[in-house]
Amino acid sequence: MTAVHANLTTPPPRLPVRDKAAARQRAWGGVSPILGRLATERATGALVRERGSLYLADGQVVHAESPAVPGLDVLLTARGTLDADGWRDAVGAAGERNRVGRFLVESGRIGAGALEVCHLGALYDAAYFALAPSGTPGHFRYGDTHWLGPVRPVPVAALEHETLRRRALLHRIWPDAAPDSAPLLRSGSPGAPTISARQSAVLDLVDGVRTAADIALALARPTFHTLVDVRRLAAAGVIVPAAVPALPPPLPPSTSSAPPAPPGSLPPSFTDPNITLLKRLRDALEAL
Repeated sequence: MTAVHANLTTPPPRLPVRDKAAARQRAWGGVSPILGRLATERATGALVRERGSLYLADGQVVHAESPAVPGLDVLLTARGTLDADGWRDAVGAAGERNRVGRFLVESGRIGAGALEVCHLGALYDAAYFALAPSGTPGHFRYGDTHWLGPVRPVPVAALEHETLRRRALLHRIWPDAAPDSAPLLRSGSPGAPTISARQSAVLDLVDGVRTAADIALALARPTFHTLVDVRRLAAAGVIVPAAVPALPPPLPPSTSSAPPAPPGSLPPSFTDPNITLLKRLRDALEAL
């Protein structure tokens, strides 16, 4: 019989400890699967989607654009942070080298902190719309860079979490997304509640033609912030989305008893001039 002697002085091996942060990152499905893959491979380029574009450098988002939001130039110049001439000078001097942001700071036209704050606001605003659900697949252009240049890169996970937070916020305020994109009308409700000064500025531009994006551009405000005011006004019954014109009814089916024409055949009234010419040549040849 063989005796087994255990070494009681040797501690047992430690059990593996789960990295909670890594587990949360693995469980995070993300808003855009392709964006997550690009972050993992530390890609540089432009992700072009239906409602906007995201520019990445080394796997982080450095800029975002969308036709639904005012550009960084509008936000900077409308608030008096930068004059229009200063912006044009910076774009002309450094736009081709993709370092407009650095030029603005180095030339003393704007402070580094002010540029970062305004740029991050514009980035998150445009990214919210660029990452909106879409039926059109996006595509990535490797190597593309933005003329602004890096200002304050944002990790993809942080951007996607903020996008989902904003979606949830709008849903809590008013679950109907129709006012986000439709022309807006005043409801004419006699018992309108008290509204804030920000909401009043939005309401003053509601005319049955402008959308929330149009109002944001007119006010030089981030479009998402305008959506918050629009949804609150909709929840209060102050505004409603304009009705979309109904499509005309389809034509009734033909009651003719004639059989349908075979596929590819021409209607009886159609006469191809080439066929007419060929028939005349045939008749002339047969008469010889």
